[in-house]
Amino acid sequence: MMSANKFLSNLTMNYPVSGIRAMFDLAADYPGAINLCNGEPNFETPEHIKESCIQALREGRTKYGTEPGLPAMRQAVANKYTKQFGRPYDMDNVMVTIGGVEGIFMALMTILNPGDEVIIPDPAYTCYVGQTLTLGGVPVRVPLYEEHGFRLQAEDLEKAITPKTKAIVITYPSNPLGAVLDRADGEALAKVIEKHNIMVISDEVYEKIIFDGREHFSLAQIESIKDKVLVVNSLSKTYAMTGWRLGYVVGWDKDLMKHMFKMQQAVASCLPIFTMQAGADAINGPQDCVEDMRRQYERRRDLLYNGLKEIPGMKPFRTEGSFCTFINIKDFGVSSWEFSKELLVNAGVMTIAGTAFGEMGEGYLRICFANSDENILEGVKRIKEYVERRGH
Repeated sequence: MMSANKFLSNLTMNYPVSGIRAMFDLAADYPGAINLCNGEPNFETPEHIKESCIQALREGRTKYGTEPGLPAMRQAVANKYTKQFGRPYDMDNVMVTIGGVEGIFMALMTILNPGDEVIIPDPAYTCYVGQTLTLGGVPVRVPLYEEHGFRLQAEDLEKAITPKTKAIVITYPSNPLGAVLDRADGEALAKVIEKHNIMVISDEVYEKIIFDGREHFSLAQIESIKDKVLVVNSLSKTYAMTGWRLGYVVGWDKDLMKHMFKMQQAVASCLPIFTMQAGADAINGPQDCVEDMRRQYERRRDLLYNGLKEIPGMKPFRTEGSFCTFINIKDFGVSSWEFSKELLVNAGVMTIAGTAFGEMGEGYLRICFANSDENILEGVKRIKEYVERRGH
């Protein structure tokens, strides 16, 4: 009998397995565990956004759309960035995508040839490596260090660039790290990017979830490299719309964007008009819901951080943006995966090993605070009690 594996591609057989999925598979045997893994808002999508979608459905807006997306949503995004970056964008600068994940994929698909190198920080969100491999690109990991606040340093980027480098993927505010890019580090990176003429795919899906009076800074704001930056964003985190799968790509270079539009034919053809209308109304509508959620995330950040820092051996990085906290656990003397398993089995708490996000994640855990106060406090309590029993 012929093995089914003979029909599987090399890509399928070698595609990187998510360390996040590994934890969820293991946790299935521990139904009482507190889930501090989910990078998903526990808020409902605001009612006015839901109503917009319902109204579009009632109006029969259920036919095919165009590849780059509903003009109303594209224009809403263009208006947002015209105001945010202080230069004129229109809908030809914007493509709507199936969440931020497809936005990254479409950006890579538009610029990569087989053999091109893509610089990916380490640690970083999990999808970038697999998407690069899918397109025949070569992932090149560049380390991020806690001593630099997990901000990519220009000299580390410079060292990683070769004649085959085509692009860098950069994520700030960062999942899993909780770090935010400041202008000084951004301008230093821009000099290297301009010198070597490489593209930037800037994943900015957490731009509105930022704390302590900080302001979001994008590499696309830097005039000297504005035509080399593709901003990927999403409504998932900002408006608690994860299941809606609405994202977008914004690029100053309209010719590049025009070529990206046609690539949607190969992936999804088009997105639903009724969800895109709701997306347009989310961006154009009242933003007090966004600020309310941000304030609640900031308070929950403090709940988690203040609890964890009192546990001997746990050294949390104080999250600057996103709803992820990265925790140094090197004092415990075991691997991140082993300690994550210990917390599941012995404390009944789900966490993610830092190595799910790259080799530089060894010695760290990620915990998300997009959760109820009760779950955060109970999770911290369980971890504290286990560590006290365990010693370190």
